[in-house]
Amino acid sequence: MSVPRCMSTQHPDNIATPFFSDSEILAGEAEVKEAFFVFSQMGCREQMWDSEGKEADNQVVEKLLSRYLDFFSKNRLGREFRLTYRVPNPSVEKGQGKILLETLHSIPRAYDVAKAAGIDTPPIFEVILPMTTSHLELERVRNYYEQVLIGQKETRLGAEKISVRDWVGDFQPEHINIIPLFEDFESISSCDEVVLKYLKGKNPEYQRVFLARSDPALNYGSATAVLLAKVALQKLHAVEEKTGIPILPILGVGGAPFRGNFTPNNVSNCGEEYPSVQTFTAQSSFKYDHPFRDVVNAVDIMNDARRGPPRHVDGKKALAFANKIVKEYQAQLSQVADLVNGLSVFVPGRRARKLHIGLFGYARSMKGIKLPRAIKFCASFYSIGIPPELLGISALSDREFDELHELYVKVDEDLKDSAKYLNKVNLGRMPKPVRDGVTKVLGWVDCEPDDEYAELTTRIYENYKAGKHTHITEDVKAAAWKRRFLG
Repeated sequence: MSVPRCMSTQHPDNIATPFFSDSEILAGEAEVKEAFFVFSQMGCREQMWDSEGKEADNQVVEKLLSRYLDFFSKNRLGREFRLTYRVPNPSVEKGQGKILLETLHSIPRAYDVAKAAGIDTPPIFEVILPMTTSHLELERVRNYYEQVLIGQKETRLGAEKISVRDWVGDFQPEHINIIPLFEDFESISSCDEVVLKYLKGKNPEYQRVFLARSDPALNYGSATAVLLAKVALQKLHAVEEKTGIPILPILGVGGAPFRGNFTPNNVSNCGEEYPSVQTFTAQSSFKYDHPFRDVVNAVDIMNDARRGPPRHVDGKKALAFANKIVKEYQAQLSQVADLVNGLSVFVPGRRARKLHIGLFGYARSMKGIKLPRAIKFCASFYSIGIPPELLGISALSDREFDELHELYVKVDEDLKDSAKYLNKVNLGRMPKPVRDGVTKVLGWVDCEPDDEYAELTTRIYENYKAGKHTHITEDVKAAAWKRRFLG
């Protein structure tokens, strides 16, 4: 069974509204239409379906098959195309634990719907578990599904002793795949240990492993997020070689350079940076903020590409650089946290629900500083012309920055892509640690700022500081249109 190269997600990082939505806020039925759109028009073979936030629709399979049966009769869900649930992790989100159970219970129902429509494959057979830190969390989801949900079919009820299966029908599929999503420094850098423990005694056809890119960038800096991913990919390759089980990584990249720089005109660069990644995420900005033909061409490139071994990195050096950058990044960030939080209020929403509660933007060494979620965080920085990619790297010396290229090969391209949104006037208004650090990094970057963009972001900053808030959101949107991503 082929595993998709491109996974469409519901991350709300877009500025443009897709044609099938009658509102800027995608919700409910529009997201069902979105799933069909990415399958039938974009050529994307997988849609992540978020069951972690509110208002998730667990009847999505029934709606897709009832409305587009002709398409899915020829292109089966669960084979040619995939719908992959993202579920809450009760170890972190105790209040959403029952949503996990509800979502798991919807999987056999989706199978019944597909079977009634003449489709003989399970439409849902994988779930993503966010914020994974232990193999035990994965085992719990797997065991609940197999022991409680599937196991109930032989339970006999009351004096009649009728089995649940005879009463309501069979429960299929009997097994599902659990995909761990690693999101913080410790779990990403030790993901191989978790995966090895989970695979012990099992022999699956393959194991998918999801590495976050946005939350690590928010908490530790964009360059650190890249270094962590490189170390993790190398370790996962070693797991594959040790076990003989294909380990197929997913990388959660967004459109902003800070969150991965995965845009329709940059897919080849991302593929070269992370050659062992099987699946890249096409978030909302990728899908809706670029010409449709460019999007389809980019998806075609991804679908035709084949994964290879990871780029070799010196793991010790990568983690040493990461730790240096984290310390500097968090020190600089603490200087502007209030400004970022204040500006985030003016960043427009694009989905009717949060993707997940996640790490709440807390970094462990930041002493309780609370930050907005990654997309609004990123949008706030860009809206005043301070690209967040430029934070933290100043911890490196000139020699170390040169050596960074051995680990992060596209660092020059990513920094150049972000630095064109720099506002030097606003940089001069930042606290000294930020101003000095970014200025140092600019000495390493081929920087060509956009004068019109600088004028717009100067107005946003000055109006915010002056308490003139009436038009800030419109200006934030205008800046996002220029960038072709919200955050």
